[in-house]
Amino acid sequence: MKTGTIISYILAAIAIILSFLFILGSFSPDGSPSWLIVGIIGLLVGFALIYAGVRLAAKAKAEGDTVYNINLDLPGNVQMDTMKCLSCGSPLSPEDIKMVNGAPVVTCPSCGTTYNLTEEPKW
Repeated sequence: MKTGTIISYILAAIAIILSFLFILGSFSPDGSPSWLIVGIIGLLVGFALIYAGVRLAAKAKAEGDTVYNINLDLPGNVQMDTMKCLSCGSPLSPEDIKMVNGAPVVTCPSCGTTYNLTEEPKW
């Protein structure tokens, strides 16, 4: 949760608790009928703050979805060999390679082995 959402929920809880106390106080013998109006307004403010907090959380979640695309430009004509799992030898497809923390990681669909993909020098 973002800070604005948390603050909104805390303020809403305070407003609702105090409003409830104002409403209870308006029915006591020493209470004033105007306290009932203040309590109802406070309840409305509290529920409005809850609504604002939910909207802020939904907006933050929608903005937090980030997609990173990595394009690799290879010089010249490149011939690709079929990749095989280092453990079981089954063929690997491009869908089995994922970027994790900036490094390519291979997960074998047959045996489930996961390892980092390293490039050997060409010399």
